[in-house]
Amino acid sequence: MAEKVAKVGIKKKDGCLYFVDKQGDISCATMARGGGKAKKGSKKVAKVGVKKVKGYLYFVDKNGDVSRAKMARGGKKRKKKK
Repeated sequence: MAEKVAKVGIKKKDGCLYFVDKQGDISCATMARGGGKAKKGSKKVAKVGVKKVKGYLYFVDKNGDVSRAKMARGGKKRKKKK
């Protein structure tokens, strides 16, 4: 389950990938679709300044807010096929 970290409420545009960057702000990068080329680089959309904690995945949810979910670490060992 994910928990909301910061309420921002940005409006998402089609063709853009929204993510939480290293500074804890929301950035946007254009996606390549149908063989087209994406523009290089990304631009900041909102200055949030979220402090990231190790072991969590930070993302922009469907409401345009910053949320986080605990990352799955470890897990069961898989048996090797012969």
